[in-house]
Amino acid sequence: MEGRLANPFDIFILPIVYNAIFALKKYTILFLQPILYINSKLIAMTPKIAALILPAAFFSISLFAQENAKPEDTEYYTPVPKVVTPGRACGQAPSDAIILFDGKNLNEWAPEGDTNSTKKWVLADNFMTVDKTVGDLRTKRRFMDFQLHIEYRIPADIQGSGQARGNSGIFLASFPWGAGGYELQVLDNYKNSTYVNGQAGSIYKQSPPLVNACKKPGEWQYYDVVWTAPRFTESGELKSAARVTVFHNGVLVQNNFELRGDTPYVGQPAYHPHGPAPIKLQAHGDKSKPISYRNIWVREL
Repeated sequence: MEGRLANPFDIFILPIVYNAIFALKKYTILFLQPILYINSKLIAMTPKIAALILPAAFFSISLFAQENAKPEDTEYYTPVPKVVTPGRACGQAPSDAIILFDGKNLNEWAPEGDTNSTKKWVLADNFMTVDKTVGDLRTKRRFMDFQLHIEYRIPADIQGSGQARGNSGIFLASFPWGAGGYELQVLDNYKNSTYVNGQAGSIYKQSPPLVNACKKPGEWQYYDVVWTAPRFTESGELKSAARVTVFHNGVLVQNNFELRGDTPYVGQPAYHPHGPAPIKLQAHGDKSKPISYRNIWVREL
């Protein structure tokens, strides 16, 4: 129209609406009829009518796509997952696992303070028992993300109370500074009370277990752990926090928990930049009888 400024609505919005309607004639319904060609002249819409028409047009497109969809549109065939043979019984290592301890030897382990030392924990009857005079034991290998299976037993005649009753710990990543790593607590909490973020199944001093799944002393118990190590930038800044999921005796006790840092006995958690790290078993200094471990394997993720 002579002397009339171009309306941005007419320039940008109307073409979208027209194209949607004419491409989907079979879905054009009565309330879309404000746009029609009458005597070869287009009747312009008001913005309010367009506000109703646009959602309807896009909804029609969605319906059209769904009606013409094929099953193979959402199927893909690569990459093909590798074949892993599961263990024959619950707790047995799958074919791709690294065996850290099968009861035969302690070749995968070394004392925390002296990796060249020949002194290790007591090996007998296909399990190893903590030797508190030797101290903590750690793997010779280093890991980032992994799935871990580990079994332990509190002595049937255990004595003591609170934290001084069958205390140990599994450090999912161990390092020789600060709190020494990220600890999953091992403790006898079968009818034995302590602070809840320090009982069995807790991420020590950070996250109590969702439930208490402890068995009686004298029975073998186990943890299944999925560990995602923290990542750091080249300058040492935290890029992504560590996360952990834990099953205790088959019961979920930590559900993708995000750690706030390491797990100190005193003070607040903090992150320190690190890469692959050993897994460590703690020889706690309490006076109760030492606990035992068996059937330890890990799958790198």
